[in-house]
Amino acid sequence: MIRVLVAAPASGCGKTTVACALLRALQERGLAPCAFKCGPDYIDPMYHRAILGVESRNLDLFLSDETRLKALFADACRGHGAAVVEGAMGFYDGLGGTTSRASAWHVARTLALPVLLALPARGASLTLAATVRGLREFRADSRIAGVVLNECSDALCKTLASAIERETGVPVLGCLPRLDAARVESRHLGLLTAREIDGLDERLTALARAFETSVDMARLLALFDGAAPAAPEPDAPRAIRCRVAAARDEAFCFTYAETMETFARLGAEVVFFSPLRDTALPERTSALYLPGGYPELYARRLAENEAMRRAVASAVRGGMPTVAECGGFLYLGAALCDGTGTPYPMAGVLPGCAADAGKPVRFGYATLTAPRDSLLFRAGEAVPVHEFHHWDSTQNGDAFLLEKPVGGRAWRGGYASETLYAAFPHLYFAGRPALAERFLAAAERYGAMHGIM
Repeated sequence: MIRVLVAAPASGCGKTTVACALLRALQERGLAPCAFKCGPDYIDPMYHRAILGVESRNLDLFLSDETRLKALFADACRGHGAAVVEGAMGFYDGLGGTTSRASAWHVARTLALPVLLALPARGASLTLAATVRGLREFRADSRIAGVVLNECSDALCKTLASAIERETGVPVLGCLPRLDAARVESRHLGLLTAREIDGLDERLTALARAFETSVDMARLLALFDGAAPAAPEPDAPRAIRCRVAAARDEAFCFTYAETMETFARLGAEVVFFSPLRDTALPERTSALYLPGGYPELYARRLAENEAMRRAVASAVRGGMPTVAECGGFLYLGAALCDGTGTPYPMAGVLPGCAADAGKPVRFGYATLTAPRDSLLFRAGEAVPVHEFHHWDSTQNGDAFLLEKPVGGRAWRGGYASETLYAAFPHLYFAGRPALAERFLAAAERYGAMHGIM
């Protein structure tokens, strides 16, 4: 099996470009690759899905422990001939920016993955060799097996490759030239989402063609070939116990594939609906999942769909078990401002008006501690979470204590009851399946009480 983790010295070095080009090249070779992303990233996996037509999963060693990460990776690799993992930030950048815990390197070491270093060749020459040597020698088990020079011409690559290999002993497998037609714009939370890119398939095909032309694929395949991870046989699926209505459209698109798989494995039938277009929740719904996304970009349309706002408000007020993360939390609020600062009414279940804070707010990992029992948590329980937003509310709630894993910064936030979790922090249910079990058990009780299922 071809197994590779694509890493880089820093963000903006072309990891997504190289990973997507490699995925398409492997797919065209009939290797049926699967894809992964290090860290709590929702956007890059959308590009993986656009290429493969199958889900891309996240690998996160803050939100999940090593044992569960290995199991998730092995299970997702089942039936595939290749696995491509895209790193996050710089190769060793982990918690708080001062540790290597939960970094791409930590994932590579945990899963015994060889690393392909995406190295931008702009503005440097022999110094690139120093960069490679430094990254390789920073940890004794760096696992760096090869280099691809990004935004580099074939002619320059031939000149640089011999110097890098001579100075470091790490093979340079080729390059990926700068392709303006394949570039993707960014905004306040990262790249534009895959569904927003016109002609995305043509762009990805152009990347793959350039990769095939300028990278020694035979050498790459030989270097990154290895044994597939051993995975136990999957458990028999549980009988359907409840139906979870999960929001999914342009406004609510930040969902881990593993969350849906965890719900399904524990006996939920997940049914997707659109708060932008639908006017009612799916029939026989006994739980509601409102993930994050970009509701601020669609505030007017969400407000204009009054029937759905009323349906959601009625369900939440009526005690339907509800999880609302980040964008979903904003949707439950009183009002949401768009990018111009114009407020629009939302579901109105919670107080507060949300608006652009002008910068990332409480961005990154945190530990959430629950002071009392609620829908998902037990008193005193501490759970790893992450926040990922530019908009902030005038009333964020105070149900939980949150604390950064490095530096000690703490704050309160969120709303909780026996039937509700609503807060900015995103949860990783695959890493904490007990939370999913509690959610679905509450849904099962709600369904029995209301004669559903």
